Amino acid sequence: MSDSLLTLNTVEAKIGGSLILRGVDFSINTNEVHALMGRNGVGKTTTLRTIMGEQSASAGSLTFLDQDLSSLSPASRARLGIGYVPQGRDIFSQLTIKENLYAGLTVKKRTKTEMRDALDRVYALFPILHEMGSRKGGVLSGGQQQQLAIGRAILTDPKLLILDEPTEGIQPSIIDQIGDTLKMLKNEGSMSILLVEQYVDFCREIADRFSIMDRGRVTTSGVIADLTDEVVHEHLEV
Repeated sequence: MSDSLLTLNTVEAKIGGSLILRGVDFSINTNEVHALMGRNGVGKTTTLRTIMGEQSASAGSLTFLDQDLSSLSPASRARLGIGYVPQGRDIFSQLTIKENLYAGLTVKKRTKTEMRDALDRVYALFPILHEMGSRKGGVLSGGQQQQLAIGRAILTDPKLLILDEPTEGIQPSIIDQIGDTLKMLKNEGSMSILLVEQYVDFCREIADRFSIMDRGRVTTSGVIADLTDEVVHEHLEV
């Protein structure tokens, strides 16, 4: 098996007949945080949806753990070890926090002890979820919903956790908590993280590598130390 956990090779995708992804190339290594960046409308979310199988690739290849993803459904990709927190979070607003979390536990078979241990781990990462477990998802603040969405994704036991704009609309104190949680998850060595994020300082703080997209393809990439102010000005500022 290669060191690469996920590899996209010249991936193309169309929406409504329009070519949105125009040969996306990048890879994510084991035990790293990879920031996928770019201005609005360049194809970042479409890339994530294509990885998850919610959007079909019209050309190119996607491999995860050296396995071709092209024939796998979104549910099969989740069972294979890809967790996804979309922009907007997609929590169940009429279910309680605890019920939302149990939905994450159903992806893989577990014993009662394993389920309890997994829940305890999430509660340790996000104590507010334990304290407010009986509240419905729809009454939570944006930051609380984001913690719930990330906690639910962690409960699927992913090898790769994909987050789409996790700091959007979130108060600074919770952004800091989410950042600390992601660093802790990486340091545990149990998963890699693919992060779509506009907040440059957040990426600099937690990411190991970055890729920047423009017009449906990756135009520059490198280790996070290469994300200089000059690169930000050229590729990210409007």
